[in-house]
Amino acid sequence: MRFISDLRVLAAVERRLSRVRTIDASTCAPRGSHGQSRAAVRIRLASRPQRSFRVPSTRLPHRVLVLGAGLAGVTTAWYLAQAGSEVTVVDRQAGAGLETSFANGGQISVSHPEPWANPAAPMTVLKWLGREDAPLLVRPRLDPDLWRWALAFAVECLPHRAERNTRAIASLARHSRLCLRALRESLDLQYDQRTDGILHLLRTPQEWAEAGRRQAALGWLGITTERLDRAGSVEREPALADDPDPLEGALLAADDESGDAHKFVQALADRARQGGASFRFGREVLSLERSGQRVTGALVRSADGALERLAADAVVLCLGSFSPRLAPAGERLGIYPVKGYSVTVPIIDPARAPRCSLTEESRRIVCSRLGEQMRVAGTAELNGFDLSPNPLRSSSLLDWLDRHFPGVCDRQAATHWCGLRPATPSNIPHIGASRSAGLWLNTGHGTLGWTLACGSAESLVRLMSGGMPEVNFPFRR
Repeated sequence: MRFISDLRVLAAVERRLSRVRTIDASTCAPRGSHGQSRAAVRIRLASRPQRSFRVPSTRLPHRVLVLGAGLAGVTTAWYLAQAGSEVTVVDRQAGAGLETSFANGGQISVSHPEPWANPAAPMTVLKWLGREDAPLLVRPRLDPDLWRWALAFAVECLPHRAERNTRAIASLARHSRLCLRALRESLDLQYDQRTDGILHLLRTPQEWAEAGRRQAALGWLGITTERLDRAGSVEREPALADDPDPLEGALLAADDESGDAHKFVQALADRARQGGASFRFGREVLSLERSGQRVTGALVRSADGALERLAADAVVLCLGSFSPRLAPAGERLGIYPVKGYSVTVPIIDPARAPRCSLTEESRRIVCSRLGEQMRVAGTAELNGFDLSPNPLRSSSLLDWLDRHFPGVCDRQAATHWCGLRPATPSNIPHIGASRSAGLWLNTGHGTLGWTLACGSAESLVRLMSGGMPEVNFPFRR
């Protein structure tokens, strides 16, 4: 869940994009046009995938070891196996998608590309300090990694950096949505997906006016949205009819989606296994193996304490917040864990439950219908690797659900969860080659792991094959 939305960043992106060449949003690749004014920009939107996402396999490593079986690891394994590599996935859990990918907010939110780090962020964070119910809770601690991350975050708040990061995230997010749709259609994946879009709720006249400016700026990024008044919002989502709070309207991102990330990971892991990938669960990765300056595998430990060396021609690091612990010396990833919360609640009145995924902009809360359950997620907490739950933060999510949709869900049967999201200061994930030969990276996706998963993995495998992804993004090469 993104907790800061700075319209100045999007406005600056709009101004800059008004001076660039034509962009084909189906591939995210810039293309020139004879006789076209440089000030003229057209965004060609693709309603469905227009090309195959199979990658060339001529230069791919034969044996590839993927560390981590979350969204990043499993999507990477699938694309590698499809391209012809012999893939082994290692994870300390008993199955795929049991950590950060287990119970996120469920949104594929291409319509929210703004990074946390933007010019408005420092003052916003200062206002939240000391508030246990703040959307971002920072617990000051003697942690050098936290302070290094905070300083780097402050640098990324500079306007030109925030503009650059917004453009990159939007480009990769659009591409990733196409990849996800291609996978779903070709493999018939079922994961409680909904394609009703996402409604960003607007509570005040100020939010309504800001949404108009946001809509224009997102359009320049190739992201289509529509502003709906209250009547239009209720028509789109009838469950909002009895909302007790003021509602000016909503910003509809009709192309956005939602779905159960854990079910997706499980389903794709099964398909990857059928395609030849092997999974070694219950094994903790202790260190990388080297031969000279080249990474050649990993040392793992099973639940019974047995050590095993797994050899490979290439290793892909997909361990989220734990990636820096294995990164070689000199490989500064700048990833810090950001704890997020969610509650999953059984629906007892399906007719009155929301169908669309919702974003409560003023509270930084998201809500998605996943089959016969509602998932409500939000808040962020900087407190190291501490996974102990904070009942106040979980209860605030349930309180929001009860207030806006009373009697729809069984609060007493709610399942509470928290997980560590791997955040970089810029919100830009590390995708591509590391400084060490034989080691590749697909990590640091922060709150956008579900949104960016498929496009990140597809792009990484293109890079590993010696190709170039068709995305305007700062890949590591």
